[in-house]
Amino acid sequence: MMRPRTVNLLTVIALSIALSSVLLQSPHTSVHAAADQVTFNRQIAPIIYNHCSSCHHPGGAGPFSLLTYADARRWGTVIENVTQSRFMPPWLPAPGYGSFADDRRLPDEDVQLIKKWVTAGMPEGDPADAPKPPVYSTDWVLGPPDLILKVPLPMQVPPSGTDLFQNFILPVPITQTKYVRAMEIKPGAPRVVHHANIIVDRTASLRHQHPNDWQEGIPGMEVMFDSGDTFDPDSHFLFWKPDTPALIEPEGMPWRLDPGNDLVLNMHLKPTGKPETVQATVGLYFTNKPPVAHPMLLQLEDDAALDIPAGDPHFVIEDHLKLPVAVDVLGVYPHAHYLGKKLEGYAILPGGEKKWLILIPNWDIDRQSVYRYKSPIFLPKGSVIYMRYTYDNSAANIHNPNSPPIRVRAGNRSVDEMGHLWLQVLPQPIPNSDEDPRLLLEQAWMENRLSKDPNDETALYNLASVKMSESDFTFATDLYRRILTGSPEDTRTLTALGTALDKDGNWEGAESEYQKALVSDSQYADAHFDLAQLYFKHNSYAAAEQEYRSLLVEDPKDAAAHNGLGAVLLATNRIAEAQNEFQAAISFDPDSFDALYNLASIEASDKNYPQAIGLLQQALKQKNDADAHQLLGSIYIQSGRLGDALQQFKVVQELRPQDPLPHRQLAQLYDQIGQLNDAIRELNAALALEPGNADDWNNLGVLQARAGNTAAARKDFEHALTLDPQHAAARANLARL
Repeated sequence: MMRPRTVNLLTVIALSIALSSVLLQSPHTSVHAAADQVTFNRQIAPIIYNHCSSCHHPGGAGPFSLLTYADARRWGTVIENVTQSRFMPPWLPAPGYGSFADDRRLPDEDVQLIKKWVTAGMPEGDPADAPKPPVYSTDWVLGPPDLILKVPLPMQVPPSGTDLFQNFILPVPITQTKYVRAMEIKPGAPRVVHHANIIVDRTASLRHQHPNDWQEGIPGMEVMFDSGDTFDPDSHFLFWKPDTPALIEPEGMPWRLDPGNDLVLNMHLKPTGKPETVQATVGLYFTNKPPVAHPMLLQLEDDAALDIPAGDPHFVIEDHLKLPVAVDVLGVYPHAHYLGKKLEGYAILPGGEKKWLILIPNWDIDRQSVYRYKSPIFLPKGSVIYMRYTYDNSAANIHNPNSPPIRVRAGNRSVDEMGHLWLQVLPQPIPNSDEDPRLLLEQAWMENRLSKDPNDETALYNLASVKMSESDFTFATDLYRRILTGSPEDTRTLTALGTALDKDGNWEGAESEYQKALVSDSQYADAHFDLAQLYFKHNSYAAAEQEYRSLLVEDPKDAAAHNGLGAVLLATNRIAEAQNEFQAAISFDPDSFDALYNLASIEASDKNYPQAIGLLQQALKQKNDADAHQLLGSIYIQSGRLGDALQQFKVVQELRPQDPLPHRQLAQLYDQIGQLNDAIRELNAALALEPGNADDWNNLGVLQARAGNTAAARKDFEHALTLDPQHAAARANLARL
């Protein structure tokens, strides 16, 4: 974006045009440039088309177009000034402090070519040398999107005043999970939109917080979202700039959208001097390939330290984070406001080596961006990432919004300050472990935040979520209680505490916390749902049914509530009604594992085996679940498909290596198909896990006897009787020997 200069640009332009006219009329200037002369067609046009015209084209974000020789000649002196000063093209990182993709910094030789061209009178050159100008379509750059979302209501931006930050909520009308490989944003009025971020609201929490006015957009630079019960960290820089309308994700790293998700478009709007209307449209491009790599966003910050005295030209804040796992750093996004001056990000490796991530010596909020590396930067476990930001609150800072300078603290307004360094990292697998390395990163990050502010409620909540995923429910309970000390009526935390208490075996305490949450907010769906599940688990079916039905009054399309109600009806022998509820759940969410499994169990009970098999196969596409494999294996046996059943029980065995049941089932199958040695092996494996099972010892004796191993069979029957002297089958079998 062009910023005001101390030179009168109209005067400069007029002088440059007048000087050019004199040069063109001079008898010493040839119509055709000399072979060594810099011309627009031969040298300058390629520079402008590659580095400038993405913004400077009709309808683009730039204040004027640069697609023709006449355009370039008109603005030639300005182009020389802004390229010599490195004000344009907009590129803040210093060279040599990180190798970035899409580096817009002009090479020194290009800067000198522009200077020579302007000095020579801006000759056009031979038309035969002219490259073809780029074409900028008003349609979608990537072609027709798979899904188009439009902001519900247009917003009027006044001609003057302060910057505006508005959050537009876009419900996503999908019925099954989608993976987004690319996204394109049409802001509606490019010149008024400075930048925009997309946030995935997994629980539609912002819309639920503003049920009556969400269509108009929610003001604010930063907003809080409820991420739900599962660990699902932000993982992608969904950051839009006028010169990069299309965001294409790396191969193997699309981002996920689930039914019920909202997209929140956070827009930074700047008055342009005239009234503007903004109504953005978002285009999404899907892939059927789920991600094979799972990155994560990390943030360093110390906003609490931002209290910058008026006139201070060198105010510094710092933060650091020690990595508990090795990572590849994929990109970086530094952020400050108008007082930011020098922004540094680097890592100190375990051996002491310093590795730069980014250095911005002259920060400018109007030219901020996400910077992605040409190649990932590897940081081994134990590396420490550092952020060091310097602020200039003096009158000498041309960006300072206050004249004279005033004291500035942290805040969400653009006239306040921030100091954030976001990193997109791809965690490396933990050696000899199946643990998600993102959990360790999240824990280290939240503990770092709490070291600066022990009452940081966001950090307490997120750390508690990590502990919940690690089944450390007592620790999680303590963290939730710490939040409630400061915010005793926080509905989300009361509900989360109820879940932690339930997992820890205190279901009466859980019930109490859920009821407190509903006193705080009687419409809070999560509390109703969790309370319904609690009642169901403890056989309070009438109370569970009441909670599920209340949820469906509020949202008749709530697939989870339909499934939960179906489970209650099934448990109380209302089979036909239960079947209807499971079918309703699947109609609203075709990928609902629980509804598919429950409906399959009804179909299997009714001996509708083909339908049950189809439902279970669809369920297993969503989750590799041992119960589903076991039920499918049992149905295959009933259908006479013993080979298919064998494969299902082998999977169950892999998923439950400490469970003797799949070994018993495999033993029975091997016995049925005449593979006695395999059957004996599987029963021995079951007895290794549960050596006190008299039935297994008796059955093993039967197999040994049929295999001709009489002595072994006798010992097995005798051992069964030692464990259970009243075991009639073992006594009879021993007598037969």
